Amino acid sequence: MLLAIDTSTRHAGIALAQEGQVISCRNWYSQTNHSADLVPAISGTLDQHGLSPKDLDGIACALGPGSFSALRVGLSTAKGLAMASEIPLVGIKTLELEAYPFLFNGIPVNAITDVGRQEIAVARFTADGEQDEETTIMKPEMLLNETHEFSIFCGEGILQRTDWLRQNIGGLGIVIPFSPSVRLWSLATLGQKMINEHRTDDISTLQPYYLRMPSIGTPKSRDKIAQQSGTSTKHPLIN
Repeated sequence: MLLAIDTSTRHAGIALAQEGQVISCRNWYSQTNHSADLVPAISGTLDQHGLSPKDLDGIACALGPGSFSALRVGLSTAKGLAMASEIPLVGIKTLELEAYPFLFNGIPVNAITDVGRQEIAVARFTADGEQDEETTIMKPEMLLNETHEFSIFCGEGILQRTDWLRQNIGGLGIVIPFSPSVRLWSLATLGQKMINEHRTDDISTLQPYYLRMPSIGTPKSRDKIAQQSGTSTKHPLIN
C-alpha cells in the first residue's frame, strides 16, 4: 500500500494506492495552511481502511514547484512517516505529475503552474515523453511566443487563463482542464513504479523543488536553489 501526498499548491490531497490502483483519494482547497489539514486527512484515511503507517509499503510526495511553506509541510510529514515506519520515500516534481497522463502520445506537452508575480513555471516535454529542458519561469505571453507546433497545455496554471489560452493559441494546441485528483493519481502511479524499481530517495537529503527563493525575507533572486533530490530532470519513466 502506498501513500501519496501532494501539498504543492492550495489544491492539496492524499491518496492510497495498491499495486498502482488508487483505492482512496481526498482533495481539499487550503484557505490557510496545509499543516491544519494534512495530518488529520492522513489519519482519517488510514483509519477508514483499518491501516496504520507501518502497513504502508512506501510514500510518494510531490516536490513542487509550489508554495514555499506548503511544500515544506508536505515533505516534512512524508519524511517523518517514512522514517518512523522505516519505509521508502520518493519525491516527484509536480509538473511531471501534471504532464504524465498526456505523455507518450506523439504530441508535445507544456505543463504549467503559477509562481506569483504574474509569472508561470513551464515544464516542456517532447512528443517522446522526455522533458527537453529545465523548468522555466516566464510571462504567459512568452509561452505563446515559444510555441511553434501543436502541443498539449495542462496543469494548475491553466485555471486562471483557460479562455485566454484558447483564444490565443489558435490551431497550435489543446487546453486540458486542471484536476487535482488526476495529479494525485499520477503521483500514486509513478511513486509505486519507482519504489518497485528501487529508485527511492535519500530521506535525509530530499528537498522540495522550490525553483526560486521565496520573496519574503530574502532577495528576490530568480536563481534556482540547488536540489539534492534523487529525482532526475527527466520523466520518471525515462531511463
